[in-house]
Amino acid sequence: MSKVILLCGSPRADGNTMSVLKICAKEIEANGLDTEIINIGDKNIHSCIACGSCGETGKCVFDDGINEIADKLREADGFIPAAPVYFGTARGDIMAALQRIGKLSRGNDKFLSWMVGGPITVARRGGLTLTLQEMSMFFIINEMIIPGSNYWNMVFAGPKGAYKDDEDGIATIKLFANNVAKLINKIKD
Repeated sequence: MSKVILLCGSPRADGNTMSVLKICAKEIEANGLDTEIINIGDKNIHSCIACGSCGETGKCVFDDGINEIADKLREADGFIPAAPVYFGTARGDIMAALQRIGKLSRGNDKFLSWMVGGPITVARRGGLTLTLQEMSMFFIINEMIIPGSNYWNMVFAGPKGAYKDDEDGIATIKLFANNVAKLINKIKD
């Protein structure tokens, strides 16, 4: 069965970003696909040091969970990372994770190529579209497929639980999730 990995970049395990990813996962599962949500917000994710070891061994030199995530992505058909917006941009650890996962893919078996997915951003105020653009670069350079929705994949939310108030944002995420699942199912046919 096809599977989508969802990556939560929030340090709040039960915050708005995780809640939005759970909604996304539910929509994907309703289309007959499996999902797994992985939270990196409680991990100490290192930035890439461009040592080149991953190109030789297929593994990153840092043992902080990225190799395990990459292994799960090798078996997956879809990937959706979500990030809260801090100071107008993505948290550093989610970008470090994406850059290292991308380096592992590009330097080895290109496991991300033709994978379906796209980023989601969650914030109280500004920086959502900039963060979405920043995270989308990962998908484009790794030959991935980003399905559209009826708006950008972003949800406005400040205090815990406030994501529920952004009905348009949630509708956008649900449509995006459905489009991810439908495209994966069409590619698999």
